[in-house]
Amino acid sequence: MSRRLMGMSGRLWCLIGFLMCAGMIVFAYILQHVFDLEPCPLCIFQRIAVIVAGLCFLPGIFYRPYRSAAVWGGLALLSSLAGIALAARHLWLQSLPADQVPSCGPPLDYMLESLPLWSVLRQVLSGSGECAEIQGIFLGITLPGWTMIGFIVLGVVACGALFSAFRKTDGRTTPPKDNKGDAPRYAA
Repeated sequence: MSRRLMGMSGRLWCLIGFLMCAGMIVFAYILQHVFDLEPCPLCIFQRIAVIVAGLCFLPGIFYRPYRSAAVWGGLALLSSLAGIALAARHLWLQSLPADQVPSCGPPLDYMLESLPLWSVLRQVLSGSGECAEIQGIFLGITLPGWTMIGFIVLGVVACGALFSAFRKTDGRTTPPKDNKGDAPRYAA
């Protein structure tokens, strides 16, 4: 099994990562619009991290040079790490005792209209009472916990894309040799 995973191309890793990001976003919108779970500001930032990771995986599916998987996989890995940090912050806020939960701030729409972007980021990352509220649990894990698991898997997929770029050259494990033992010279 691990041999098969190690043999996957960077394009296939990027396709898996993009499809996973698309699935995560579709599931988030189902939770919002079908089950009426309104996202808190940290949830929205986690969605942004998923979308950025998906946008990083997307060119890796279509762009042919094998080393490009390293670029797209590396960028997706950075986005996944940011998502892991956001989900960890969200889980920490949910674990606080009720008397230590920060008070609710203004809605995200209002903050984006009236405050500079850095102030909005600082306020959202400091957390609010609505981010500490647990809205759903599945198999004993809260929604930010599942999101963190998703980001960890996205990080593994991004690492697969990243490492596949350094494992292969021109679609082969090693470049072909000519009769003299030297690597052939390709015509430009």
